[in-house]
Amino acid sequence: MTLAHFLDGLRCATCHTLNVLRLDPVRALVECSECGQTALILTDTDEGRTA
Repeated sequence: MTLAHFLDGLRCATCHTLNVLRLDPVRALVECSECGQTALILTDTDEGRTA
């Protein structure tokens, strides 16, 4: 079981439903709870500290 965060104010690019996206940082993906579309994310491991 992983900790997911809901992404308020964003729409799914596939089904255009508002406030249904969940961010799962452990699996590095965003998932729509309405249509099931998923997208992989890239994480910044040094959090922008390098120039």
